[in-house]
Parts: sequence; structure tokens; C-alpha cells
Amino acid sequence: MGGWSEGHMKTVLAIDLGAESGRVVAARFDGQRLTCEEIHRFPNGPVNVRGALQWDVLRLWQEIQTGIARAARGDARIDAIGLDTWGVDFALLDRDGNLLANPTHYRDSRTQGMPEWVFERIPRKRVFMQTGIQIMQINSLYQLASLVRNHSPLLETAQRLLTIPDLLTGWMTGAPVNEYTNATTTQCFDVGTGDWAWDILDGIGIPRRLFQPVTQPGRIHGAYEGIPVVLTPHHDTACAVLGVPAADANFAYLSSGTWSLLGLELPHPIITPAALAANVTNEGGYGGTVRLLKNIMGLWLLQECRRVWAGRGEETGYEALASLAEEAAPMRSLVDPDAPAFISPGDMPARLRAWCAQSGQPAPRTQGEIARCIFESLALKYRQVLDNLKALSGQRVDVLHVVGGGSRNALLCQMTADATGCVVVAGPAEATAMGNAAAQLIALGELGGVAEARALIRDSSALQTYAPRDGERWQAGLARFQALLAG
Repeated sequence: MGGWSEGHMKTVLAIDLGAESGRVVAARFDGQRLTCEEIHRFPNGPVNVRGALQWDVLRLWQEIQTGIARAARGDARIDAIGLDTWGVDFALLDRDGNLLANPTHYRDSRTQGMPEWVFERIPRKRVFMQTGIQIMQINSLYQLASLVRNHSPLLETAQRLLTIPDLLTGWMTGAPVNEYTNATTTQCFDVGTGDWAWDILDGIGIPRRLFQPVTQPGRIHGAYEGIPVVLTPHHDTACAVLGVPAADANFAYLSSGTWSLLGLELPHPIITPAALAANVTNEGGYGGTVRLLKNIMGLWLLQECRRVWAGRGEETGYEALASLAEEAAPMRSLVDPDAPAFISPGDMPARLRAWCAQSGQPAPRTQGEIARCIFESLALKYRQVLDNLKALSGQRVDVLHVVGGGSRNALLCQMTADATGCVVVAGPAEATAMGNAAAQLIALGELGGVAEARALIRDSSALQTYAPRDGERWQAGLARFQALLAG
């Protein structure tokens, strides 16, 4: 494969930070297989500071350094390091490159009503047609707009904006950069020009000086304590899509975790009135590709339920919840996973019950009923979104690859196959780390490109296939689901 020399093991560190946890993973390539070992895992999440949700980015940086040090103990050789995180959130720096404030969490309330405020200045259609990005109040554009509206002194002082992975890579290498895949998530990037959307930024009053030229991933960008640092795709979904073990182009992917990212990999964006109406997104992918996808609320709903239950002394693991859900009555209660009521932290079980009651459905009471409601609602949302993506792109989908932590949930994977009518191939759960590692191995010359990387991941993973079944019941469920969303 690529420039592989037999007898030499390559070890790269994939640093992957998600909204719930972060980890440092050692990915080892022996010329035939890629294996992953979790070296260090640490919790992540918002910190409430006087009513504002913020990221503890200094602790995250400390945990990253701890993980790298553990991986490099003794005479262990590390050939490269790469990093990815979630999108949209950012840090503001002063003229000396110092952090001005803790980065704000995307679920903070400061963006409530901000899309409408922006559209009073820049029409919604124009924002989408330039950026190609799904309208979501969490996007960086609306976070920045909130600073403009509130006359924040941060904007007067700030000299540079870095997304979270750009900031951390800058701390590793001393060379901050605005990486392409994560830049596209901000809704401040013009997919047509390949540069920042200057006229949108100007129209809102966001200072141009914050934005530096955008750099494509796929090369060595510097070093951390003598170890090469590869500029991997900084957006975790871009890494996860690179880690999809697809054999040809006729596939869809579902990166299943806190968020569900369901999409297609395309050579060009789909920016049409129909795409605007469907509120889909065109994010940058590795190798200049485009990820036509939809952000769906995902397993955040269950994560937040578990947090609430644990606070009441009723903690239940994910496997146990899946078993309880399987025993619960089917199609009893359905919700729109993307309803605004579900976006912020809070009493999620109560919110789910309230949504069901307000829509004339039985309110789920037990943990099993609530989990089943979440799983079935997600599966039906996947069907609706996949139908839209196929219609927008004209692309045939022969298989739906489910990757990420949600690929371990056999019940949800089977429901996804049933609801979509697609064969589902689940795994790897470590697609993000494996995609991160693959980008590093390509940059090091060990792999010849994306097709070779995906073949390696396919050969290195235990994949589970789910065939669709119960088509009539799920078709009836879809009709009911769509009526609930329309009502």
C-alpha cells in the first residue's frame, strides 16, 4: 500500500474531541491492518459560568498533552499527530495570539432569534446560496452576529478567529491555521469563491480582520515536541466520512453520535432553491469533496435523558436502555428530533413527554418507552432526510454506512434499515479516529489515497449488516411521522 516498507510499523495519534468526551487514540498500521488503541479518554461538556455555557478549552489542552505524553512513554515511537473536533464553535484571540475569553458553547442561549436578526440584513436565500450551509442557530455566523448585536467589547479587541481545532493545532505547532473542512461549518465561508463570504460578514458588521486564508488538509503542518503534526480534516464528521468503509460511490453515510450526520459524498455542492427548502448543508470534505448532509439532533436526546436520570439516582447504561426499548410497545409515541425544545440542556424526559402530549400522543413514561420513542423517531427522520438527499442529488444509494458510537446500537441500526428500506452496514465505531489516522498515513506517503484508505479500514473492521424488514409497518409509521411534523 502506498509507500509502505515491510517490517516497519507506523503509529499515529488521532486526537478526537467530541461534545461529550475526548480521547487520544494510537492507530497502528502494519501494512495490512489498521488497529486502534485508546490511550487516554476524558470527559467534555459545557461549563455554566453565570448563566453562559462555555468550553473549558484549557483543560482540554491539558488532557491532550497528557494523552500524547502517555502514548510516548518509554521508547514508543510516534510518527505523527492529527486532531479533529466538532464544528461551529470558535475562540477569539488578541494581537499577541492570546485567548480573550473561554469559547462559548453552541448550545448557549445567545443565538436564540439570531438567524431572524441576520435575515433582516442579509436575506436567508442569499446566506444559503453563498455558504451552502443548513440554517441552524448554532452556526458560527449567528454566534458572531450575537456579539455584533450586543456590542461586545470582544469584537473591538479580537484580531483573529480560530475554530476549536484550529486553536488547539495552533497551540501544538505554534502555527495557527484556518482549516477548510471546519471553516465550511461556520456559515461564514463562500463555497462558490472558496474564500470567506466577505459581503455577508460586512453586511452584519463582523470584522474582516478576524479571518485568515483557508488551508486545505492533507499535509504536515508543523511539529509538537519533534513529532510531525499533520493537518487532518479538522471537522470530526469529515474524518468520519473519510473513515467510511465504502467500496464504491453509491453509498450514504450516517455518522451517529451526539449528532446524527446523514449525507452523501459528492464532487460539487448542491445549492438550489430545493436544497434551501430542504435546509441541507454542503460542508467541505477531504480531497476537495463536498458532504451534502443534514444535521439531525441524534443521540443527544438519549444522552441528556441519561444525565437527568442519573441525577435522580436512576442511572442506566446504553445497552440496558436498548433492551428496555426493545421490550416497549412499537410506534406508540413519536417526536421530531429537531424540534427547538430539544436543543438546549434540561429535563429531556419531561420535554419529550410534553411534545408527545401536545401532539395528541401517549406520553412515554418509562425509560424503555422514552428510549423507544427516541430510536423510532430518529430512524424515521433518517428516512425522510435520505429521501430528500437522493432527490436533490439524483445519486443512487445501494447501502447506508452507519459509523461512530451509534453503530454499536443494534436496535437503532435495525430500525434504520427498516425505516429507510436500505441495507445498513454498521461500523466501524472508530470511524472518526480511523479517518483521522488515514489522513495522516496519506500525508506520510504510507497510503495512496482515499480508495486505499477505505479498503484498509474495511479490511480492519468487524462490520455488521442489517437487512430491512417490516416494510409495511414502517411505511405506516412514516406517514404518521410526517403528519406530526406537518401539523
